[in-house]
Amino acid sequence: MASPRFLLVLSVGLLLTASGCTNEQPAAQQVAVAINMVLVPGGTYLMGSKDPRFADASPTHAVTLKPFYLDEHEVTNAAFAAFVGATQYVTVAERPPNPKDFPGVPTSQLVAGSAVFAKPSRPVSLAEPAQWWQYVAGANWRHPLGPGSSLAGHEQDPVVHVCYEDAQAYAQWAGKRLPTEAEWEFAARAGKRAASPYYWGNELTPHGKWLANIFEGDFPAGNTRADGFEGVAPVKSFPPNPWGLYDLEGNVWEWCSDYYRPDYYQVSPPDNPQGPADSYDPEEPGLVKRVQRGGSFLCSDQYCVRYQAGSRGKGEVKSAANNLGFRCAKDVK
Repeated sequence: MASPRFLLVLSVGLLLTASGCTNEQPAAQQVAVAINMVLVPGGTYLMGSKDPRFADASPTHAVTLKPFYLDEHEVTNAAFAAFVGATQYVTVAERPPNPKDFPGVPTSQLVAGSAVFAKPSRPVSLAEPAQWWQYVAGANWRHPLGPGSSLAGHEQDPVVHVCYEDAQAYAQWAGKRLPTEAEWEFAARAGKRAASPYYWGNELTPHGKWLANIFEGDFPAGNTRADGFEGVAPVKSFPPNPWGLYDLEGNVWEWCSDYYRPDYYQVSPPDNPQGPADSYDPEEPGLVKRVQRGGSFLCSDQYCVRYQAGSRGKGEVKSAANNLGFRCAKDVK
């Protein structure tokens, strides 16, 4: 039986500003924020990838999962605003950084903010991510592109600039949890048994249609918008998979509950794996990371191909960006 909070349809006003959200708009201008959940059947599948580009997604291995529920799409700005309105929660990106975490950095420089993609005006080296990422003071879920941007007209976009603990806090409030990466991939594969480069099949654009919001053109400066979007797309802008789930490829990265280790698949248990007991990334051994899945609107076959089937992402738990969101899962009682 679903919880009362899961079944409750809430409404918030369309105008969501830095001062909070309001539900004092006319009924015609209100948006529903309840997120439908899809019952994902239990089953066994081959998890991971044989693609040599995805070394941390090997070896492929059989995984058996029990049934669970999964949000049909990413958590939206409207849904997150309802959570904040009910709890007065303050996200990590809205809090000034703790000086203890940044020894030697002047306190005046420790300002709340988050990472925002900034399209270069010219082609740049793909070895220099700082050419297209900027830490923007005042960027957070309410102001996705920084001060001056708002959520007006973007209520059904995925919420972004959410760190791991922010996603956990929302999930707990909603009576849900974050999915394991095994659950996430099983849902994305939607019962497909044959391996394919994309979760939907072998072609990037079957019948000439784009099925995910990624980056087309010359990354990072020349997005052709062939899929119809340059940044985040509203949820359900692309067709669902055979199980009725939307946007499991591209759009925004999604947090999973698992700690990240590149060697975990070598020892992962076959039944309902929950991830390793701790985190370790040899590229940044001092940071705690969790798994992220699905890629984002910035994934490009020229640069980041990890929207493709079986691939894995990772993120430091206190870091956020305007291409990072989440969806929730729920146990079947």
